[in-house]
Amino acid sequence: MEISVHDVVAFSQARANLSDLAEQVKAGAEKIITKNGEGYVALINSDWLDFYHRLERENIHLLLVDEASKGLDDVAAGRVKDARQTIQRLKR
Repeated sequence: MEISVHDVVAFSQARANLSDLAEQVKAGAEKIITKNGEGYVALINSDWLDFYHRLERENIHLLLVDEASKGLDDVAAGRVKDARQTIQRLKR
């Protein structure tokens, strides 16, 4: 979703019109609330927040799967070291 100039709201204006802004967000808008002229917080629908959190968890899982795959490739290619020996060398 693209943010338009109408979706950027000063903090003082947001405080004065929170109920109206909440209705707009519930209807599908997203609002950026600024403080001292800079982005401060976003006002989004709670369903979207839940979706963003699920998407973030999914991305973390994909990164972990990718790292595990790289590790398995290293094992298959013989690019491994014994952990106990490496720890002993580091201690010395």
